[in-house]
Amino acid sequence: MSEPTGLVAKSGIELLTFGTPNGWKASILLEELKAAYGKKYTYQSINILKNTQKEPWFTAINPNGRIPAIVDHDRGGFAVFEGLAILGYLTRLYDPEHRFSFPVDSEDYTVCEEWMAWQHGGLGPMQGQANHFFRFVKEKIPYAVQRYVGETERLYGILNARLAGRDFIVGPGRGKFSIADINLLGWCNIAVFSGIDIDAFPHVKEWIDRCLERPAVRKGIAVPDESQITNDTIKKSLEADPERKKAAEESAQFLKESKEKYGYKYASP
Repeated sequence: MSEPTGLVAKSGIELLTFGTPNGWKASILLEELKAAYGKKYTYQSINILKNTQKEPWFTAINPNGRIPAIVDHDRGGFAVFEGLAILGYLTRLYDPEHRFSFPVDSEDYTVCEEWMAWQHGGLGPMQGQANHFFRFVKEKIPYAVQRYVGETERLYGILNARLAGRDFIVGPGRGKFSIADINLLGWCNIAVFSGIDIDAFPHVKEWIDRCLERPAVRKGIAVPDESQITNDTIKKSLEADPERKKAAEESAQFLKESKEKYGYKYASP
């Protein structure tokens, strides 16, 4: 298929995205808004492997040249980039019943902001670096691998403690599904790819499964295509392919040796 060269919609929300944890933030919420309110949207796949996000027409929408970005054609073509800003914009304007957000004068509104900021300043950047050094660089660097995978594990420990006795991250009682969950879910759903033993964080694992039971969440994660790096798809691929399983075992051993070399010890509140 030819790469996008500009916007295609004339009305509604147009989403410019790719199949990444940050991209899924916008597509999951848009699918939830569609299911809850009938809010329609259009999407285009922006292939970051081909640097489509660096094309002038795209950087006119997002000067940072990253996905996701949205354009609201019903509000004069207003453009929004960065996942946190997109989630906030969409819920302020298109979630009047606060099904996925909280009233601005409530304490839960601030708690939601806290956990969203925690993702953007902590788990997302650290896990992104874990992906880079553990999976993608040709020359494996033991210090970088144990540093970023280790810090990501620490952050998962914090999230695991938060979810103890809760169904969702924010909200009264056991919580309610909200943009705080959406903001984190895409990253947690590729934890295995990042070198994280998700079984070591049972509350996080149960929460992931709980979120994935929602039809709109599953649809959102499939935008623009089904991912091959989620926890479940990786598990299935290892079970079906002995060569992949062997490679995964070698990677796990390298991670173990890297931690031992620098005296890494897991610690998280």
